[in-house]
Amino acid sequence: MTQHSRDLSRRRLLLGGAAVGAGVFLAGCTSNESEPTAAQTKAAAAGGNAEPGKKVVVGFSAPAADHGWIAAITNNAKAQAQAYSDVEFKSVEAGADAAAQRAALSTLISQKPDVIVLLPHDGKELNAFGLEAMKAGIPVVNLDRAFPDARAYRLQIKGDNYGMGVAAATYIVAQLKAKGVSNPVIGEIAGMDELELTQERSKGFADTLAANGLKVANRRAARFTADSGQQEASGLFQALPKIDALWNHDDDQGIGVLAAVNQANRKEFFMVGGAGSKKAMEDIQSDNTVLKATVTYSPSMASSAISLARLIGQGKGMSDLVELQVPKEIVLASETITKENAGNYLKLGF
Repeated sequence: MTQHSRDLSRRRLLLGGAAVGAGVFLAGCTSNESEPTAAQTKAAAAGGNAEPGKKVVVGFSAPAADHGWIAAITNNAKAQAQAYSDVEFKSVEAGADAAAQRAALSTLISQKPDVIVLLPHDGKELNAFGLEAMKAGIPVVNLDRAFPDARAYRLQIKGDNYGMGVAAATYIVAQLKAKGVSNPVIGEIAGMDELELTQERSKGFADTLAANGLKVANRRAARFTADSGQQEASGLFQALPKIDALWNHDDDQGIGVLAAVNQANRKEFFMVGGAGSKKAMEDIQSDNTVLKATVTYSPSMASSAISLARLIGQGKGMSDLVELQVPKEIVLASETITKENAGNYLKLGF
């Protein structure tokens, strides 16, 4: 993901929970469901841009589904492509790492699709591929993990990682103030530290806490998996005999964090999750765990990426915008789900 300061300097379109001729933008991060819900994709309605037009071949690649959020990315993309009679969907295996994905994508370029939608293993490492495809005349829709070079993509669509940290910290600060807690002990279970998206999330969290005179007492980086979440949470609990609040970046690894909570019998704090999985929303709604909120980062952005790739391939713009072309960048706002509004968001969880 690009640095927040660079994001702010660019002209970008911020979207919240609205559909933009492309899909609904709120969902989450932990379920074994193999198919997206109806709310996560948007069927091609009659009229306007949805009317069948020029056939568009969309190449697609995303990392292997090693956790729920990534699985939802691929499932949503496939389902969205199937909603259009004029879209041919060509998916290539991503492989185990950036090098393997790069090799598969080279094969895809040789097939000359009209547009490529790509969630890279690592945006920095796959940036050269984006440049190559764009130079070959194939527009690239860069999904989630961002290329640092704006020349490497025609469209970049992602969640607001910095905003996730801001939203999580804002909720925590408000709750601590409401409880009258002074000098709170705050923990953080991050995702994969080598990814810029994790760094942005942590920066948004730290900046917002600092603005309120607070800081993180102990931070551990997990791997977006339940096992790693449990391991890192266990270490954090050993380091901190008492905690007032905890932010876990990802609801997939949050399953492991909650397991560590139960194992250590640590119930003195409240926790905020990340991404907005169906399981997390159900736990929040039930109000019987330390998890009291989660901040959204939606895999339904993949549905939107396919719809927007179709428009790019057909030379169309977005029907609700005056401009004749799809924007260069779209950043989806992160919203906070609590017990009070979980019922409204539950259908969007994955």
